[in-house]
Amino acid sequence: MLLVAVTVLPVATAGTAVAEPAPPASGPEAELVPGEYQPWQVDTPDQVLAPQVYAPTAEEDAVEPADAAPGTYDLVEYVPLGDAVARVACTKSRGPFQRQVERWLKLKVDGKQSKGDCKVIRAFQVEQKIKPAIGFAGPVTWARMQYLSARENPNAAKKCPVRSYRVACVDLTRQITWVQKGKKVVFGPVPMRSGRVGDRTRTGWFKVYWKHKNHVSTLYHQPMPYAQFFSGGQAFHAVYGSIFTTVGSMGCVNLRLGDARKLWGVLKKGDRVYVWGRRAGG
Repeated sequence: MLLVAVTVLPVATAGTAVAEPAPPASGPEAELVPGEYQPWQVDTPDQVLAPQVYAPTAEEDAVEPADAAPGTYDLVEYVPLGDAVARVACTKSRGPFQRQVERWLKLKVDGKQSKGDCKVIRAFQVEQKIKPAIGFAGPVTWARMQYLSARENPNAAKKCPVRSYRVACVDLTRQITWVQKGKKVVFGPVPMRSGRVGDRTRTGWFKVYWKHKNHVSTLYHQPMPYAQFFSGGQAFHAVYGSIFTTVGSMGCVNLRLGDARKLWGVLKKGDRVYVWGRRAGG
């Protein structure tokens, strides 16, 4: 994917998301780029193969993964190349999630960008600190709306089974995850990034079978902090880069570092994981 340098953000130090169809494969909206330059990796250091399981020592587990650099998890929208280069204040372009965003903001749902639409969408982006705030109805803006809708009651649709024990719920459609025990949410919901085409996150019931706080991918030699494996090489883990990208992971459930750290303290070995849905474009 082509990157356009607009504003440089801090580089992360070593140790996305949507419910409806992905952006079109052709046409003026097809060539979307991060509206602000991201120096960190676009890909993720995932573990495709099941890891070598062992019991970490107390000394190893006492080491906390390094924090991410400030700005790593900023909400950077994907916008048309021309808008990014020109640094427009308010776009005339129709976003790939135009109808969904219009509906969420209670605008006229016609799938067409107007000056009024741009003004309202831009105001939402400014409020939510989405950059660049140019009123483009892109994947990051829509993902943020889905997260806000799910924040108070993520299991309102009853898609994640309610059990007497802890269940880590992974909603691939909305790209959010949480943990519930019975009907009580004990963690989250938080945004996440799941597998891309060809490396989809597997759906169904699983168990957390290994936890490794300072895991390093044996395939890519990159850190996977707070890794909690539940299906072969697929795990919850943090990434030192944006999770709000149009490209999915290599199958893992990618989280921001702070969220992965909190989840580490909630889930135990043997806890159940339930995965359903399908990531748009993945």
